[in-house]
Amino acid sequence: MSNSRRDFLTGALKLTSVGALAGWLPAEQVSAARLACAQPSNFPADIALYKQTFQNWAGDIKVDDVWSCAPRTPDEVVRVANWAKDNGFKVRPRGMMHNWSPLTVAPGAACPSIILLDTTRNLTAMSIDRSGPVAKVTAQTGITMEALLTGLENAGLGMTATPAPGDLTLGGVLAINGHGTAIPAKGESRPAGASYGSVSNLVLSLTAVVYDSASRSYALKTFSRNDAQIAPLLTHVGRSLIVEATLQVAQNQRLRCQSWFNIPYTEMFAPAGSGGRTFASYLDSAGRAEAIWFPFTTNPWLKVWSVSPSKPAFSRETTQPFNYSFSDNLPNEVTDLASKIINLGNGSLTPAFGKAQFVAASAGLVATGTWDLWGWSKNLLLYVRPTTLRVTANGYAILTRRDSVQRVLNEFTTFYQSRVQAYQQMGRYPMNGPVEIRVTGLDDPSEVALAGSVAPALSAIRPRPDHPEWNVAVWLDILTLPGTPYANQFYREIEQWILSNFSGDYAAVRPEWSKGWGYSDQAAWSDANMLQATIPNAFRAGQVANNWDASKAALASYDPYRLFSSPLLDSLGI
Repeated sequence: MSNSRRDFLTGALKLTSVGALAGWLPAEQVSAARLACAQPSNFPADIALYKQTFQNWAGDIKVDDVWSCAPRTPDEVVRVANWAKDNGFKVRPRGMMHNWSPLTVAPGAACPSIILLDTTRNLTAMSIDRSGPVAKVTAQTGITMEALLTGLENAGLGMTATPAPGDLTLGGVLAINGHGTAIPAKGESRPAGASYGSVSNLVLSLTAVVYDSASRSYALKTFSRNDAQIAPLLTHVGRSLIVEATLQVAQNQRLRCQSWFNIPYTEMFAPAGSGGRTFASYLDSAGRAEAIWFPFTTNPWLKVWSVSPSKPAFSRETTQPFNYSFSDNLPNEVTDLASKIINLGNGSLTPAFGKAQFVAASAGLVATGTWDLWGWSKNLLLYVRPTTLRVTANGYAILTRRDSVQRVLNEFTTFYQSRVQAYQQMGRYPMNGPVEIRVTGLDDPSEVALAGSVAPALSAIRPRPDHPEWNVAVWLDILTLPGTPYANQFYREIEQWILSNFSGDYAAVRPEWSKGWGYSDQAAWSDANMLQATIPNAFRAGQVANNWDASKAALASYDPYRLFSSPLLDSLGI
C-alpha cells in the first residue's frame, strides 16, 4: 500500500474540520491525571473513571475528553445513574459510536457534564433458550451484532435481516430500530420466530434503568412485550438506557447473494407496471434486495438475497462475513479523487469519482469471486467493515403498499436525477456518494410470538392502523463525503420533496433516526418546524394509542431527571 493511500485510509488528510473519511481508529482513552477538565466528585470509587474521545461514524461529531466508565454489571449502571442524578450529570450509553445523528452528544461540547457508559467492555453476555415454541436469545446490550449473530449461528439460529455492519451494539440497534432489507418473496412463509421488520420487532422483553418514585432513585425494571408501557422503549431514540433484551429468533437459513451490475437504472427503477428487470420483480422472486447507485453512473450495484437450502451449482460457499474486501481496500484512483474533491475543493471530479467507485466495486466482485455467494445468513447479511469509506447520509422510511414500491422508486430516482443534473449545470456537486435503497416489512406485532404484543411506538416503520394496506417500507439514503459544499442545501430540497410527494393515501414518511434529517440549508437536525411539528406529527398520524405524546410522557416518567437526554432530543421535545 502506498503512503498516500495509507494516509487517506487512516484519516490523515487533514480532514478534521469536516470529519474523517475512512479508516476507523479507536477513540483515545485518556487518563484522568492529564486532563484539564475538573474530575467529577464523589464518583463511586470502585468504578474506574477515565476520559475518552467520542467520535461518530462519519467523524463529523467529535467531542474530546468525555468522562467515561465501563460498568461491569447492570447494577453498576444503576449506581452511576443515581450518582448522576445527585450530582447534576447526564448519562449516555456509548457503544460503537456507529451513528450519524447526534443522539448521544452534541458536537463541539467542551468538558460536558456527561458520563459515557462504555457497554462494550463488560455488558456483553448472551444466553439461548430453546425450550418454548420459538427460540429466544437474552443478551446484554453491549454485545456487538457480529458476536450476537455468531452465537446464534453456532446454535443453528439466525435473523431474517440485520444492519450490514457487524460493529454495532445490540443496544444501539434497538435504540434506532436498526434494520436490514427483507420482505417475503411471493409464496414465502414466515418462519417461526422471524420478522420482516426491524430488530426492535424481535423483542420479547427488555430491562431498562427507570426512575422509581417510591425509592426516589433509579432502578432496573423489566418490561414484557405485551405490556403497553414497553412501547416507547422498543425504539427509544437514546431517551432511555436498556441493559438487556430478550429477542425471539428463528432457525438459521442458508442464503444466496447474487450481485448484478448490468441493469440500467432506467430499467431497474422504471415506472410501475413496466416489464423487465425492475426492482419490484426481484422483490417478488427473492424478497431481499438492495440497490447501491453510484453518482453519475448508469447501472446500480444490485444485491439480491434468496433463501437457498442447498448450494447452487455456480455459487461460492462462504463461511465468514464481510466478503467484499474491495470495499475496505480502495484503489488509489478512488482515494486520490476523494482527496482532491474535499481537500482541494475540486467538485468537478465528482463524476469521475462516481465512476471510479463503480469500477472498483464491479471489478472487485470479479477479482474476489464474490458475485454469487452462498452460506449461513450471518455471513451474507454482514458486509460493512469499520474500514469502509466514511460518508454522511440522510435517511427516510417511506411506508406504502407493496405494489407501490416500484412507483416510489421511479418517482424518487427521477426527481433525484433531475436535481443532480440541475446542480451540475450550476457547477455544483453536492452528492459524491451512492444512493442506497432497501425494502423491509413493518414492525408488525402480529409477527411477535407473544399474545397482546404492542408495536414499537417510535419506530420509523411502526404500522399505521388507519392504513392497514401499507405493509412495507422503502428506505432511501443518499451518501456524500462530510463537508461537501451545498450538500445540506441539496438534502433539504430532497427532504422537502419526499415529504410532499409521499403523502395522502399513497404513502407516509418518517425519519431514519440514525441518519440525517430535519435539514436547513446549513445543517441537519436544525429545521425547527421539522423538529417540533413535522416529525412529531408523523408519529401521531393514524395512531390510536402509544403515539408521540404518550411516548413522550412515558419516557419522562421513566427518566424525570432527563439523565439520558441530549440537546437533539430536547429540541425534538421528547
